[in-house]
Amino acid sequence: MPHVNIKHFPRDLDPEAQKALVEGLVGLITQAFDVSETTVSVALEPVEPAAWRDRVVLPELHNRSDLLARRPAYDIA
Repeated sequence: MPHVNIKHFPRDLDPEAQKALVEGLVGLITQAFDVSETTVSVALEPVEPAAWRDRVVLPELHNRSDLLARRPAYDIA
C-alpha cells in the first residue's frame, strides 16, 4: 500500500499536468514495488516558502535523514 506525499512550494498545476505527474509516479511505484495501481495513493501538499524549514526541512529531512533515498543539494542541518 504505497503512499507518496509530495510537499512542494505552492504552484498551480492545471488538471492535465497534475494527472501526468500522478500517473507517472503511480507507474514507477507499481513497477518498483510490484503492486497494483489501485493500492497507490498520492498527495500533493503545498507548503509556503516561509514555512518550508519548520514543516519540511527539520521534521522530514533533518530528523529523519536516515530514510532519505536522495538528499537535496541545500543544507538540512
